[in-house]
Amino acid sequence: MQDRECEALIVGAGYAGLSAARELVRAGIDVLVAEARDRVGGRVWTTTSPTGAVIDHGGQWIGPGQDLLQKLADECGAETFPTFTTGEGVEWRDENRTTYAGLIPTSDPAAAADGIEAIFELDLASTEIPLDAPWDAPDARARDEQTLGSWLAATVSSPGARAIITAAVKSIFGTEPGELSLLFTLFYLRSGGGLMNLARTTNGAQERRFAGGAQQPALYLADELADRVLLSSPVTAITYGADTVTAIVTPPESGGDPVRIRARRCIVAMPPALSVRLDWSPPLPGRRDQLSMRAPMGSVTKIHAVYDRPFWRDEGLNGQVVSDEGAIRVSFDDSPPDAAHGILLGFIAGDECRALDAATPAQRAQAALADFVRYFGPRAASPLEVLERHWPAEPYTRGGPVAVFSPGLLTGFGPALRDPVGPVHWAGTETATEWCGYIDGALSSGLRAAAEVIAALAR
Repeated sequence: MQDRECEALIVGAGYAGLSAARELVRAGIDVLVAEARDRVGGRVWTTTSPTGAVIDHGGQWIGPGQDLLQKLADECGAETFPTFTTGEGVEWRDENRTTYAGLIPTSDPAAAADGIEAIFELDLASTEIPLDAPWDAPDARARDEQTLGSWLAATVSSPGARAIITAAVKSIFGTEPGELSLLFTLFYLRSGGGLMNLARTTNGAQERRFAGGAQQPALYLADELADRVLLSSPVTAITYGADTVTAIVTPPESGGDPVRIRARRCIVAMPPALSVRLDWSPPLPGRRDQLSMRAPMGSVTKIHAVYDRPFWRDEGLNGQVVSDEGAIRVSFDDSPPDAAHGILLGFIAGDECRALDAATPAQRAQAALADFVRYFGPRAASPLEVLERHWPAEPYTRGGPVAVFSPGLLTGFGPALRDPVGPVHWAGTETATEWCGYIDGALSSGLRAAAEVIAALAR
């Protein structure tokens, strides 16, 4: 077994781990970053398809207020461009296809009005939630004992309005409203500026995309960190004391010898549900362990159908869909800025993702294309290629786009989300107080954890 030493070990080279590492290096601290995958970026992953299309398999958007990500993008020269929104969206409801302009489908004006009223009510309630301690909010326990689904059932009478909000929830959280704590939902909405902001493109969270893919800033950070980043190096066990941490890195079977890394401090930049899978000695405190078990990952598959051109624009459509049935309930025009390809991006999320979990990639592609044909016509049946990323099957992610906080978690275990355990600190977008679940939140969580380590080492 090889032995290595450093002052601070970071587990995970997503945006959280990379931002923490750079902050520590700039403070003069000796750092190592152990990443299980053979790449950096975590839930953000850009590839180039066989037809030359740039594909973001995970997180991909940037919008107003995501200042840390914008600053990093400016620093590394990553250019952005507006998400395509010109024209009308498609609504599929009750087996009928209509088109609409704006954010909310309007085929049923009463349902549209109810949906907007419910969104405003949620956004207003979210302003009461303290971002650093949502468990201290007014009526926190009562809200934490409810789900978003039960709130919708009791508050929103129109089935059409509930379908609109459910489609948005699936794409944002990768889960069903009945799985989300209402208190967590309100916290999440406030951290990202409200449901209206998280659901929209223009002036919202999906406003712009990265011309060369959203992984570019992560690659830039990794280049700066150079050989401090250890790829294909999954940490499998962590032993910790009062002031020391020892981690065992066990490379895949095809790799080299195990590595033992000793450090004074450790930042675990992983989703809670994955962090608890490590072999901890001594075992993690009960509240941290139980928090992690109550925060599973969402269920989402991203599907990209690549065409020779964005043909739907010929009919005045913007590629956006809101549907109450099918595998894909929400879609976007994901074409490049020069429209060299036409790309439809669809989310298979929540129950639909789980229903197709045992399907083959070809079967999921077939289901997606059947939906695209319903929404955009027969030309959607003949793409150049279909690419998918079924995140629940990713061994070092196990779902997405974010962890799902179940009822009772925040009021029962909330402080354990960020409280250090001895020399072990926690990062990752789920621990962020602003833009929780987004790349910007991952960056801020890394900076916060790095500040904790810097203060601890100074003591």
